[in-house]
Amino acid sequence: ATAAARSNQQAAASGRALARRQQRSRETMSSHKTSDSKKEEFRKYLEKSGVIDALTRVLVGLYEEAERPANAVDYVKRYMGASASGDAESLRRENEELKQQLDEAKQEIESLKGKIAAE
Repeated sequence: ATAAARSNQQAAASGRALARRQQRSRETMSSHKTSDSKKEEFRKYLEKSGVIDALTRVLVGLYEEAERPANAVDYVKRYMGASASGDAESLRRENEELKQQLDEAKQEIESLKGKIAAE
């Protein structure tokens, strides 16, 4: 009877272990599906926003270069239109100057309109 009881206990323990493995497997699959759906959602976002096309174009351009650039990252940045920080600062300054010139031109136009109306 003791051997039969041990056998029953082992079978029950084995059944519980199997149930735990199956539960972990279901949890892993559920987690994997969630991860896959997030990846798919992100891929659709990149495709919809044009990122995939832009990256494809830059990589094809890099592939078609007669000579490989020494720094592929700089090539990608340049191809994608990224400017160096110095360029960005000079563009900000130029933008401010142009805004000021525009304001001055608008004031001059208003002044000339007033002179024309007075004549």
